[in-house]
Amino acid sequence: MAWTRKILRVNLTQGSCRSEPLNMAWAAQYLGQRGLASKYLVSEIDPAVDPLAPENKLIYATGPLTGTMASTGGRYSVVTKGPLTGVIACSNSGGYFGAELKFAGWDMIIIEGRSPQPVYLHIENEHAELLPAGELWGRTVWETEAILHQRHQDPLLRVSSIGRAGENLVLFAAIVNDLHRAAGRSGVGAVMGSKNLKAVAVRGTRGVGNVADPKAFMAAVTAGKKVLAENAVTGQGLPTYGTQVLMNVINEMGASPTRNHRDVQFEGARRISAEAMHEKRATDGRTHLVTNQACFGCTIACGRISRIDESHFSVDNKPQYWGANGGLEYEAAWALGNANGVDDLEALQYANLLCNEDGMDPISFGATVGAVMELYELGVLSKEEIGLEAPFGSAAALCRLAEMTARGEGFGKIIGQGSKRLCARYGRPELSMTVKGQEFPAYDGRALQGMALAYATSNRGACHLRGYMVSSEVFGIPVKTEPRETAGKPELLKAFQDATAAVDSSGLCVFTTFAWTMNDIQPQIQAACGGDWSLESLLQTGERIWNLERDFNLAAGITARDDTLPPRLLTEPCKTGASQGMVAELGKMLPEYYSLRGWTADGVPTADTRARLGL
Repeated sequence: MAWTRKILRVNLTQGSCRSEPLNMAWAAQYLGQRGLASKYLVSEIDPAVDPLAPENKLIYATGPLTGTMASTGGRYSVVTKGPLTGVIACSNSGGYFGAELKFAGWDMIIIEGRSPQPVYLHIENEHAELLPAGELWGRTVWETEAILHQRHQDPLLRVSSIGRAGENLVLFAAIVNDLHRAAGRSGVGAVMGSKNLKAVAVRGTRGVGNVADPKAFMAAVTAGKKVLAENAVTGQGLPTYGTQVLMNVINEMGASPTRNHRDVQFEGARRISAEAMHEKRATDGRTHLVTNQACFGCTIACGRISRIDESHFSVDNKPQYWGANGGLEYEAAWALGNANGVDDLEALQYANLLCNEDGMDPISFGATVGAVMELYELGVLSKEEIGLEAPFGSAAALCRLAEMTARGEGFGKIIGQGSKRLCARYGRPELSMTVKGQEFPAYDGRALQGMALAYATSNRGACHLRGYMVSSEVFGIPVKTEPRETAGKPELLKAFQDATAAVDSSGLCVFTTFAWTMNDIQPQIQAACGGDWSLESLLQTGERIWNLERDFNLAAGITARDDTLPPRLLTEPCKTGASQGMVAELGKMLPEYYSLRGWTADGVPTADTRARLGL
């Protein structure tokens, strides 16, 4: 079996670290990572708990394929109750940290309580201890990682940490590993900060040697890598352009939310696109993009490494930002750019660097700034309240607000609470572009009806990665559907959500599904894990995970009324593009979705559904 069968339980209140066996009966039902960690979370905390209270728990979890030779098998998730949303939070990250945790012999770390003083967790194989982090508190992610490498005299130590945003309880604070990979959404970094835990530093030399059928696993993995290499998206598009390949595509079809969703097309999209990142700058003759980069075991390599223009106003006297570093991906470029009407590529990169450096989700941050800029233009917010002029399109305002939010300065403290709380504070709650308190990603639900339903029903608040209907509505993967039609979308979304839950629990990256179907993934899981991981069993596992998350959210106070969209998407039609005149037709899809899920008209899983899934 590809699990290590060991959990590390860390009690910060007591200062203790102890090993315990993994619940293999639960592993057989929930696989690993997202699913298995969620099962532990819902079994151990009160769904009504304050997310920032010591009673909430923070779980780092790998999947059974994490650390193996499977392509993209380097993922890990952080699961908790999210402070931004008040619902279950599962934030997924790549890089090298997840594989290192598995190499150290751990499937999962369950972190509970609150330390009286700042600490960090140091793990070296089976040895784990909590160490003082007083000198790390107040430091950025980048500084923390460098200090820990030096302190432990180990450049191969893998570090997952929070920056000042997590310490200051920014509600969309991220947990960052390997300098610029992040468990980014829903405020998992704020939960870590609330526990006075600065970092988890891991060194593992045990490897992963417990694959159930090595020969079958190698054959399945080799076949899977061939499919990825030969696919136009995973073999060519993503390695060359990264996720930023979507910027012009989504904008041209009129599905790019712009200026806080006022518009669906951004006239400046071309200037911040993947193509622009490949062009030589007039200032220094260099391209913005330096190279692509892969996470552990990945044969796709969609990551971006960029170099900012040293003469740009944001960094002209800040040489610490001049080197090659983590570059813009599509969601970040959209949130920092289109959502605010900013078409300055270097300004976007500077704000992105600050999000990496101090651990903030660029989607929620950028979208919240979009709300600020609309409130400013409406006269609800003044220059005096914000501390600066903040009209749509202001690159200077974007950069300064990123600094203020990362450091917890002035109006940045209010931005750090997210757009739902900010807009409510100033009497305009309808201007918060959120579902269940979480800001939208880079696709407009009026132009992509399947994505509208995906946003409304996502268990972690507005999210594209819980059921990526863009695959079908834009790329025709696995089947082409008409983006403006609602018919058939509930059934397809349910299939996407269930399959994605299984992939997220395996240790693999969901980007593989641009090329792979579950028929490519199932043989890898079967050979690695043994037991019954037939296609039917795997898809039922995904469905079980989805319903487990729903149960938790219902107990936390979510109702069917929360499965909705902001009034703007439901009542204000698209002004331009192929979907001009359209609104999100959520009411046509939601009842059918509930029925297909085996839920009541109020969105509650029926007794039959719960019995069938063993909940």
